[in-house]
Amino acid sequence: MQIRRAILTRMIRSVTGLVAAALLCGPALAANSQTVGEVLDSQFKILDQEVTSLVEAMPADKFNFAPTNTSIKGSEFTGVRTFAQQAKHLSANIYDFSAAVLGEKPPADIGEGDNGPASVQTKEQVVAYVKGAFAYGHKALLSVTQKNEMEPLRIVKVDGTTLSGGTCIGDAVWMLWHCMDHYGQMVEYLRMNGIVPPASRRQ
Repeated sequence: MQIRRAILTRMIRSVTGLVAAALLCGPALAANSQTVGEVLDSQFKILDQEVTSLVEAMPADKFNFAPTNTSIKGSEFTGVRTFAQQAKHLSANIYDFSAAVLGEKPPADIGEGDNGPASVQTKEQVVAYVKGAFAYGHKALLSVTQKNEMEPLRIVKVDGTTLSGGTCIGDAVWMLWHCMDHYGQMVEYLRMNGIVPPASRRQ
């Protein structure tokens, strides 16, 4: 979808600029008393607001909506996630990658394949799961500093075992663009149900 691609392209460019600023302009950031994590979190705050308001805007009876191949002539939507599944997957990944940055187990169930817990079904439950994930994501991003941004991660699995992989800055950036990827898809789900996404409404 053209809108989703455009949004994702802008997000990637923005994140690329943030990483360049974090890695190449460290002294300038230090002079302004702003950490790498604070720079990243400033973008995450925008995502938090837009994703959370989007989820809250979808009517409860549309949370199981998913496009079908009959929705648009010539389209291919076989096997795509429902709106609720999109929100849960996005949130589960925030929990997962934030936990990796913090070096601890995810504080919430991320489900099988990072699809979120099967027990989260209603709109109220999904909204709470999304809000909890973003709150945890803010905590993780604010822990990223110039000192630890390139350190190898110590990933704690659900069973308590650990493994190494990635870096703080790598996982933080991945989390940002992954959120925007699914946000772009969820925007289209609202529009297909005649709802203008909150971020696109005239003030």
